Amino acid sequence: MVSSREEVTRLIIASKVRKGLKWQQVAEVVGLSKEFVAAGCLGQMTFNKTQAEALGDLFELPDEAVAWLQIVPYKGALPTAVPTDPLIYRWYEIVSVYGTTIKELIHEEFGDGIMSAIDFSMDIQREPDPKGDRVKVLLSGKFLPYKSY
Repeated sequence: MVSSREEVTRLIIASKVRKGLKWQQVAEVVGLSKEFVAAGCLGQMTFNKTQAEALGDLFELPDEAVAWLQIVPYKGALPTAVPTDPLIYRWYEIVSVYGTTIKELIHEEFGDGIMSAIDFSMDIQREPDPKGDRVKVLLSGKFLPYKSY
């Protein structure tokens, strides 16, 4: 019996490794972006019934796991307050160093508000470079202004 979303993630990763799949291949089966599908399979997003069943078929998941994929997860969970995984830590470092700059420039351009992480998209690409390939990440979120009341 599958008793948690974390257990579903472990089942998915084990099947993905066993089958030698890439996230892009999984995304094509589900009909969504590789970024959203990876986030969902890692326990951060919810899938509808059709999408969850497609993942269940692809990863050979039990019915309980398919049901868990349709339940809203607890989002934003990391194992430690300050990430220790080197790649995730670099994102933490980017926000620590450039967060105030990003905030200042967004407020200067748009006014007082926030960038949505709900009405949001992300695109991760490899950018060839003669000095070593680069990681290109495009984050796009709707601007939500604070309202006076």
